Amino acid sequence: MSGVLTGFVVVASLIAVGYVLGRTGVLGPAGQTVVSRLVFFVGSPALLVQTLADADVHVLFSEQLVVASSGVVAAVVLWVLIARYRLRLSRDDLVVGGLASAFVNAANIGLPVAAYVLKDLTAVLPAMLLQMVVLSPIALGVLDVSRHPGGASAKRLLAPLANPVLLASAVGIGLSVTGWRLPTALSQPLGLLAGFAIPGALVAFGISLHGRSTQGWRSPEVLLASALKAFVQPLVTYAVARLLGLGPGAVYAATVVAALPTAQNVFTYAVRYGVGRDLARDTVLVTTVLVAPVLLVISLVLPH
Repeated sequence: MSGVLTGFVVVASLIAVGYVLGRTGVLGPAGQTVVSRLVFFVGSPALLVQTLADADVHVLFSEQLVVASSGVVAAVVLWVLIARYRLRLSRDDLVVGGLASAFVNAANIGLPVAAYVLKDLTAVLPAMLLQMVVLSPIALGVLDVSRHPGGASAKRLLAPLANPVLLASAVGIGLSVTGWRLPTALSQPLGLLAGFAIPGALVAFGISLHGRSTQGWRSPEVLLASALKAFVQPLVTYAVARLLGLGPGAVYAATVVAALPTAQNVFTYAVRYGVGRDLARDTVLVTTVLVAPVLLVISLVLPH
């Protein structure tokens, strides 16, 4: 348990550094954007290539993927049923809310938690691949069709396939399957860039917390999406992991990943399509506030 607490202290400390940077304005008004883009386009892809190249890819496409999918499906189905027939939300809001209810912050928060708490970076990869390969293309496709009733743009529907995280995952998996190893001249700079991903992501997240308002978090749709994300998804994931007979360590890791807060990608999508922006923003905020106590409870209750 001491190792878990130490991990949370490390994560919280780096987030606090980011918050101070945001509050003091040291990096300027575009600081958070620049750091986030460096992490997204440089650090995280390098880290994924490095991690996946040494990973057992068969683990990624076995029971762990089924377990990760179960929590996502449960949260999205419950959201659609309640939000559509109880809250009477529009189709676009249903899409954004569905993502907010199930799309875990596997990159910005998940990778640091996997590194410092789970001690296994591959723990977040099934969820990450599921989101990038399945959830994002489907959601963006639905939103694109709504924007263009005459037919969806093929270019926009294929845009997620050019995502650097997805491409880096493909490269890493290819290296793992073939057994190829990068030459030292490439692997060493890749390692240096990969080292920026985790601290950079946490600092960028801390910067983004400055100036965030909690106004609007009491709305029914935000409370519903936040409850599904923070409580229902990890509970279902835990139950399915136990039913499939996974070991204590695997059950713990899957439950922790499912309990991660809503990814900021959801807010990016909402802004891009001009729908559900308040819902996405406030759900990200609420689930981020909830993640520390939820993960601490999971760490206390589950063996690992």
